[in-house]
Amino acid sequence: MMGDVIEIIGLLAASLTTASFIPQVLKLHKEKSTKAISLTMYSVFFVGIILWLVYGVYRNSMPIIFANSITAFLVGYIIYLKLKHT
Repeated sequence: MMGDVIEIIGLLAASLTTASFIPQVLKLHKEKSTKAISLTMYSVFFVGIILWLVYGVYRNSMPIIFANSITAFLVGYIIYLKLKHT
């Protein structure tokens, strides 16, 4: 039972932290202006997310796999927009 509660907490945390990128993606997509964001920061963050994803797969952790798969897509899209509109 306690393991189920911990898994739910992990999924909730993963959902919230992943969802926090959605407003940024929507704003950048709409405004087509990325000069205020750091390509270096998002690139380093993207590598970290990929490493977390590998770790989650290795540990068979659904919250980590879920969050980092979606976050990698969102951050990858931010990097794409940054490169496209620079």
